[in-house]
Amino acid sequence: QVQLVESGGGLVQPGGSLRLSCTASGSIGSSWVMGWYRQAPGKQRELVARIYPGGTTTYVDSAKGRFTISRDKAKKMVLLQMNSLKPEDTAVYYCNVNDYFWGRGTQVSVSS
Repeated sequence: QVQLVESGGGLVQPGGSLRLSCTASGSIGSSWVMGWYRQAPGKQRELVARIYPGGTTTYVDSAKGRFTISRDKAKKMVLLQMNSLKPEDTAVYYCNVNDYFWGRGTQVSVSS
């Protein structure tokens, strides 16, 4: 059984930064794919960023150049550094492993 717990969300002004953390517990392998999704009110959940076992990363176009995903395999953590935040980044952000396991989400609100 794998459990994912997110932290680091909050309210920030446009242009600000947040760092989201996701800690995994249970049997998680180093070959697993980890990622962050988000869901804004009234919208479908979308993939924000993903990191593959070898370190390759992918981002949704709106996040490129502003967000950085990283992982600490030893600590079973995946991080999402978000800079230059915009109001349209407001959403609940979910940690994901292998497109199968999900965290409960953390709220990110960007507003002045």
